Amino acid sequence: MPSTRTISANGIELFLREQGQGPLVVLCHGWPELSYSWRHQINAIAEAGFHVVAPDMRGYGRSSAPADVAAYSIFDTVGDMVALVTALGETQAVIVGHDWGAPVAWHAALFRPDMFTKVAGLSVPPPFRGRARPLDSLTASGVTNFYWQYFQTPGIAEAEFEHDVATSMRKILGRGVSDPAALFVTEGKGFLGNIPPVLTLPDWLSEADIAHFAEAYRHSGFRGGLNWYRNLDRNWDLTAPWQGAQIHQPSLFIAGSRDSVITGLIGAKRVNELDRVLPNLRQKLIIDGAGHWVQQERPDEVNAAVIEFLRS
Repeated sequence: MPSTRTISANGIELFLREQGQGPLVVLCHGWPELSYSWRHQINAIAEAGFHVVAPDMRGYGRSSAPADVAAYSIFDTVGDMVALVTALGETQAVIVGHDWGAPVAWHAALFRPDMFTKVAGLSVPPPFRGRARPLDSLTASGVTNFYWQYFQTPGIAEAEFEHDVATSMRKILGRGVSDPAALFVTEGKGFLGNIPPVLTLPDWLSEADIAHFAEAYRHSGFRGGLNWYRNLDRNWDLTAPWQGAQIHQPSLFIAGSRDSVITGLIGAKRVNELDRVLPNLRQKLIIDGAGHWVQQERPDEVNAAVIEFLRS
């Protein structure tokens, strides 16, 4: 069973789930998740001979949530993982990320190849830095109701999600992000308005899981996680020096075939062109029938692929 503790890193406090001994593996979750999202991976990877650490990322759960929106840039979030490795007394680690955790993992490998010797990303392909800022590009293409845009103004999405936290988590985890229609916000309906009630949870998600997430978000609120989205354009500015750069470490990509992140026009193109950024890609695993929450939905297949990658 994993133990928990809080550790100081990069000027903040990070809450960790931790298990095992051996080479260090860092697991980075996404939105709106927690270190708990890796509950099926931690024990399996530890039993395979690794020291596994899964933090509540900056702004989430029991970790620090700085008030300043600017404190959630890719430099801050990668900096947390660099500092975490150092605080654990290590100089190298393998980093694995899902959803927003995937850009953290990819950029950690890009910025610090000396520290992050292998990298795996789940659901979100590696960084293809576009020609313009992401939000500017959406507006220029005539899109005004994508969920990234809805999340920009502080307070609006927070109020919606915090009104009934358990219902928010049921809709987002139980239905939402694997349904492309849910990523576009109908005016007056909010993010959740196009997602029907989730009366029966999918078989991979229990009422106890929903209760765990809901209790955490009732305590922390949603602002910290939403602030990651409020740095989308700033991240584009900050990563200009890495335009066209490749990640040369051994890499792994995993996603579900029904994940709207990879089935849309842009996502599908990026998945087809992974080798442009990942010349040392060891495996591209698309799990048939799985949606966005792939490590929770299909833990056996994800664990097998990750452990094989770690041991290779």
